[in-house]
Amino acid sequence: MAREVLQTLEEMGDPSRLEGMARYGIRTDHAVGVTVTELRHLARGLRPHHELAAALWASGIHEARILASLVDEPARVSQAQMDAWVADLDSWDVCDGVCGNLFDRTPFALDKAVEWSTREPELEKRAAFALMASAAVHRRDLPDAAFASLLPVIREQASDDRNYVKKAVSGAAADRQAQCGAQRAGHPDRRADRADRCPIRQMDRPRRPPRASERRGAGAPEGTLT
Repeated sequence: MAREVLQTLEEMGDPSRLEGMARYGIRTDHAVGVTVTELRHLARGLRPHHELAAALWASGIHEARILASLVDEPARVSQAQMDAWVADLDSWDVCDGVCGNLFDRTPFALDKAVEWSTREPELEKRAAFALMASAAVHRRDLPDAAFASLLPVIREQASDDRNYVKKAVSGAAADRQAQCGAQRAGHPDRRADRADRCPIRQMDRPRRPPRASERRGAGAPEGTLT
């Protein structure tokens, strides 16, 4: 099945898109030029499929790896798989895609985010904070205390001045603040009586959270931190 899916990606690919992808810092040496919107549409007919996801990731093709994150089954993802995939990351959009489409829905999401926050490779460390940001948005089942415990990690690593890391750190802080804002607004999935104790307000951030235009940039892949 993986062979057929890879062939479909090849047929869908538009090489004229690669130049635009490269302008946003996306690695294109193994890309075929399929948009994220097209990948999401393709994934609807393929998921859930853990074995297919593994084969797509192993192909090394840029879009196949994003597709793998869209078709995999979070309940079947192991910590070993997460560690192996994060070590393979070579482009920021794949990093953000796998964190926001898959890893944030696993039982190990926050533990892995903390573990990866001290990694030296830039994209592995970015994955830590992309994972925190995605979990803050998607994991309504987790208690506020779980996210509050991440704030010292965000503060500690905010001094990393590498572009892909610092923007992900700011994004994690911004999404935690947005989560607190939802509490203050009486979001039905959060306890309103915790609103006044939102810890992000006490966090001494060294830089402001990025504006939406800075985080995504016109034409950048959807759902990503640039």
